[in-house]
Amino acid sequence: MLFLHGIGGNRHAWDDQLASFSRRFRAAAWDARGYGDSEDYEGPLDFRDFSADLLRVLNFLNTDKVHLVGLSMGGRIARSFALAHPERVGSLVLANTSPGFDALSPEQVAAFVEQRRSLDPIAQAKRLLGANARPEAFERLVASLRAVHRDSYLKTVQASVAQDIAAPIEKIAAPTLMVASEQDPLYPPDIARAMAQRIPGARLVMLPGGHVSNLEQPRRFDAAVLEFLQTVEMKS
Repeated sequence: MLFLHGIGGNRHAWDDQLASFSRRFRAAAWDARGYGDSEDYEGPLDFRDFSADLLRVLNFLNTDKVHLVGLSMGGRIARSFALAHPERVGSLVLANTSPGFDALSPEQVAAFVEQRRSLDPIAQAKRLLGANARPEAFERLVASLRAVHRDSYLKTVQASVAQDIAAPIEKIAAPTLMVASEQDPLYPPDIARAMAQRIPGARLVMLPGGHVSNLEQPRRFDAAVLEFLQTVEMKS
């Protein structure tokens, strides 16, 4: 299993999940280029670079097939990788994510860019988390946002809005679980419902809370993913 963090995160966003799933799977989480301990590359970012990076990670780990779990940006990377390299993906968990920025209204896209230009960790954390998020989720999200490398972060925002559009998710072949949150201010539940209808055989799980479901609802998140993976294993 490989866990892919969101645009303001790093591998530690998945610490709860690694502790849970490593008892049954070979589990890891990455730092995307320019995040956490991963260095960035010079020049502008092409959003497809993340898929190329992910392929190198799997080859380095000597892994033919992987269960990909991605939240927000990580979900967008995961579904792009599944479309480009279907033979390498055993299953997909796409949490609090979208099929591309053309799924958002122009006003939502403009708000996404503007809210991230200031990179105010406390304000962003309050905006992204649900009203009843546990204090630990708030503290961890703020710490994650404070650790972001500003230049890499802004490059990712620009590349996402400009390039990550119109993914043909109807062609996803891997078993897929969509995870959505009732109070997600960035990707509302209707986006997840529409994605689940477009991806063949996809399942949808709705959790309480805001945008960062794995931090806000770790037990429910883990239980939903584990149940899904058990179904995948039974069919394989």
